[in-house]
Amino acid sequence: MKPTVTLGEVRTPDGSKFSLHEHDGDFFLKLDGTQLMSSTWTLSERVLADLACPDKIANLAGRVLIGGLGLGFSLQRVLELSGSAAEVVVAELLPEVVAWNREYLHDLNGHLLDDPRVGIHEGDVYDCIRRAADGKGEKWDAILLDTDNGPTSLVQPQNRRLYGKGGFKMIRESLRPGGRVAFWAAGEEPGFEKRLQRDGFFTERHAIKAHERAKKAIHRVYVGIRPL
Repeated sequence: MKPTVTLGEVRTPDGSKFSLHEHDGDFFLKLDGTQLMSSTWTLSERVLADLACPDKIANLAGRVLIGGLGLGFSLQRVLELSGSAAEVVVAELLPEVVAWNREYLHDLNGHLLDDPRVGIHEGDVYDCIRRAADGKGEKWDAILLDTDNGPTSLVQPQNRRLYGKGGFKMIRESLRPGGRVAFWAAGEEPGFEKRLQRDGFFTERHAIKAHERAKKAIHRVYVGIRPL
């Protein structure tokens, strides 16, 4: 049996251990030993991009913000959907994750970081949203947020700023009219749609499978649309 190899480890701002592993050609990201994502189960990351970037956005010279690089599958799908004039910014809190993608994951999706449409913001996605909301940067056509297990199951505590009081309004103001924000959640989030609606969004809720062979759709993607 082939061994599992630890390729990299880093401490998150709250002191948790974030690590990259490889086993028999497959890659895994873990937080304190719990698997967050893998290169074998990628459906939900790609569906997140599909729901955030429908044709009416993807076919334009749109600006797309992705919160969290991970193993690059949401980025891969966004680029598949986007035209040559698109601008895609990936906000990654941990510089080490960017370095891992370039070194260990180059043949997987790391090479996409060299696509001329792609820019990397090594820092908090909150800053990219705040800047657009305050008028200090261009507004976004689509935002993908897969930085946590969901609004009530935070990987990084500072992300409460996105889901707490004023967070949704800030996200709405960072979007162009008709723009979309898609939130990935590990499971059902009671009341989440109502909170989005309260802060001025039209909403959608989608149940998605963890992988193509799964029997049940256990994950959720919540979409907020800024009215025209």
